[in-house]
Amino acid sequence: MQFPDPLIPGRLTRRYKRFLADVELDDGGTVVAHCANPGSMLGLAEPGLRVWLSPSRNPARKLRYSWELTAVGNHLVGINTGHPNGIVAEAVAAGRIPELAGYESLRREVRYGRNSRIDLLLESPDRPPCYVEVKNVHLSRRAAIAEFPDSVTKRGAKHLEELALMADSGARATMFFLIQRGDCGRFEIAADIDPAYDEAFRAARARGVEALCYACRVRPEAIELERPVPLAL
Repeated sequence: MQFPDPLIPGRLTRRYKRFLADVELDDGGTVVAHCANPGSMLGLAEPGLRVWLSPSRNPARKLRYSWELTAVGNHLVGINTGHPNGIVAEAVAAGRIPELAGYESLRREVRYGRNSRIDLLLESPDRPPCYVEVKNVHLSRRAAIAEFPDSVTKRGAKHLEELALMADSGARATMFFLIQRGDCGRFEIAADIDPAYDEAFRAARARGVEALCYACRVRPEAIELERPVPLAL
């Protein structure tokens, strides 16, 4: 995923009301940016951290900027939860995820289950459909270990149950964890943050739900899927 316009650097002043952030730009000005991330953003929303914003091309938009990246040490972390679905879809279409290769079509945001939409639906006439739920991962509390979730997510547990129902029906069901950072070599479920999600994840796996995890190369110009990361289960 290439950013359509150059990102604008600055320093975070504060994040508030979950979806708003005050940022002091390098030119000395201060702007309010949209924060497309409903989680806690542990370790990524401290005042003074280096951040990058994308400008909006829509003149009617209320907030002109969106918060895209945060610098943690020498690494950049993507914090915008609106991007992972597109990043994974782009990688599947390019054949960069061997585990999800070989399907003729890819559709996004397709209704399924009891009252949900699947992020990606892969289909071919000669094989069962593959339902892919994508989760954004940016939490890392220990060196080289990525974790999900960073806050309690009842919605995430619901998605696991929906995937398990698809697996029960004979379809292929995959939970895809996309790490929007490049400094992690292992992935774990943050059971201490959300024990219910950990339990739901293990139950879904026992019913046939697959789990994939890939890390990204994050740059101010682009965020690209880079390599698989092992899951510690």
